[in-house]
Amino acid sequence: MSVTDDAIEAIKQMIVDGELRPGDRLPREADLADRLGLSRNSLREAVRALSLIHVLDVRRGDGTYVTSLEPSLLMDAMGFVVDFHRDDTVLQFLEARRVIEPAVTEMAARQMPDEEIAALAKLLDSLGDEPTVDQLVENDLEFHRRIATACGNPVLASLLESLSGRTQRARTWRGITQEGVSERTLAEHRAIQQALAARQPDVARAAATVHIAGVEQWLRQALLG
Repeated sequence: MSVTDDAIEAIKQMIVDGELRPGDRLPREADLADRLGLSRNSLREAVRALSLIHVLDVRRGDGTYVTSLEPSLLMDAMGFVVDFHRDDTVLQFLEARRVIEPAVTEMAARQMPDEEIAALAKLLDSLGDEPTVDQLVENDLEFHRRIATACGNPVLASLLESLSGRTQRARTWRGITQEGVSERTLAEHRAIQQALAARQPDVARAAATVHIAGVEQWLRQALLG
């Protein structure tokens, strides 16, 4: 590993060991560099790298602090990486959604409050008979976000939030080019909502799988022929 990698690993280990906790201020640069046996330049590079992925927060004139380390904060780094990928790699993110989202939907079927499940039906009703593509996609994102939030696992919820947002362009493209996509999407969403309301985890999982796989299959054909 490079010297900077060594510095990153050393700081990470201090956090893992509990020596540095969320909200804690790091020791003075000179003191920490001496303690870790690193140059101050290497330490600065490590701090810069860890601040990019929201592990550390550099406050000018105040010092460097460990962030809250909340999953939603750390998952922002995934979006940074995804933005540099080519459009056809969105297939990989849809594949990831197909693996993760059904499990999350199954979890939500067990513990999502009744009033939140009922609110999902109202969300779908709010689209009306002829929604625009933008309205459909916005509704779609909110529908899945609510279910993910209700799964009870903030790490999974944050991961899905990142994956779902990064496939938004593909869903918009589908809405523009594929006939009947509004009706199909709404029907699939209603099947998921009804399975949640009936407290049928297996059915909810299957409905979510069908829904995500349909988007993935369409994009695969559109991109690869």
